[in-house]
Amino acid sequence: MKTLIISPTYNEHKNVVTLIHQVFARNPEYNLLIVDDSSPDGTANLVLDLQSTYPNLHLEIRKKKDGLGRAYIYGFKWALSRDYEAIVQMDADMSHHPKEIRKMLKLLEKNDLVIGSRYINGVSVVNWPIRRLVLSYGANLYSRFATGMPLKDATGGYKVWSRKVLEAIELDKVRSSGYSFQIEMNFRAWIKGFKLVEHPIIFIDRTIGESKMSRSIMFEAIWVVWRLRIWRIFGWNK
Repeated sequence: MKTLIISPTYNEHKNVVTLIHQVFARNPEYNLLIVDDSSPDGTANLVLDLQSTYPNLHLEIRKKKDGLGRAYIYGFKWALSRDYEAIVQMDADMSHHPKEIRKMLKLLEKNDLVIGSRYINGVSVVNWPIRRLVLSYGANLYSRFATGMPLKDATGGYKVWSRKVLEAIELDKVRSSGYSFQIEMNFRAWIKGFKLVEHPIIFIDRTIGESKMSRSIMFEAIWVVWRLRIWRIFGWNK
């Protein structure tokens, strides 16, 4: 399958070079798109420097920081316009290990969306403080109860999409941008009857740089899951 890996960045100059090397070490035929929100730390310049080494490395620079979800939507549209068949989304901070890409692409042959799951086989998280682990695990229980989705990890950001799912989701109608973006995208795929499968991963929290998580992002997730529940009950696509 013609494969594109999308990784949004904002101030990831300490991680992006490692990510690029690791991705192409797995398979030089992969295509990697970095969607950078005009990072003031020079992230985009590092990517530009490596494009001469990796011909399948692409860079798109957006004018301002506009949220993770908007960055992914931009990347998804970029992929669809260039006829990619499999679209991988992964964080740039190396919390999602590139070694899983091949396994997840294999699973995509019989599924429509493959989700890298931290909770499908117990808890597979490294370097998280107990408070954040409880918050994340609780958020997934909350999401499963509110939406009805049969997913152990609805909030994870390591996924492989079949092109047909992204074409059907109506990307312009996706409202969430922060933490809840992952939940809404999963829900839109599930509610349309696509086949979702979870693949166990080990999530290693970033050791370099700062987390982009904020209180406002968490509050957004709280109300979004109930909006999705109402949509499921009444069939509203709003």
